[in-house]
Amino acid sequence: MGNIGAEYSNTRHNIGFKVLDALAKASNISFVDSRYGSVVELKHKGRIYVLLKPSTYMNLSGKAVNYWMQKENIPLENVFVIVDDLALPIGAIRIRQNGSDGGHNGLKSINEVLGTNAYARLRFGIGSDFSKGRQVDYVLGEWTEEEEKILPERIVKAGEAIVSFGTIGVERTMNFFNSK
Repeated sequence: MGNIGAEYSNTRHNIGFKVLDALAKASNISFVDSRYGSVVELKHKGRIYVLLKPSTYMNLSGKAVNYWMQKENIPLENVFVIVDDLALPIGAIRIRQNGSDGGHNGLKSINEVLGTNAYARLRFGIGSDFSKGRQVDYVLGEWTEEEEKILPERIVKAGEAIVSFGTIGVERTMNFFNSK
């Protein structure tokens, strides 16, 4: 998940877009603007992954996710959402089969539109180095120079988790990536 527009492109809140962009680039494929988002199909080991960067902004992500699930006939158990998480240190990856929105408006939107929170998600840590009352500024702020140094390797790892989810399933992917 993320927000469209140049002003958001390098913000912590856009880590989902950053992960998908890196995966697409590594796979030599490009996103195409379409209804409710930019989309590309990634083919790997006989499977097709529909990568979606919603254009609905974070707070309405559910609309885009639901539309593409219906359009591509994607069952809920094959949905994998990439989301920023303040509760995790920068670059930490935690995969869950389901869960609450944890105060994240993008997940809240998906939960409301789908009527469930029973979909897999990869939580990418963005840290919480902000003073009281400055959470929004932090989340919508750009990565620091120090943070930028660790991001490339962690973004690649998150891309590997996406591919793993589609090939070996959520439980085995959790076992492999949550232990690192």
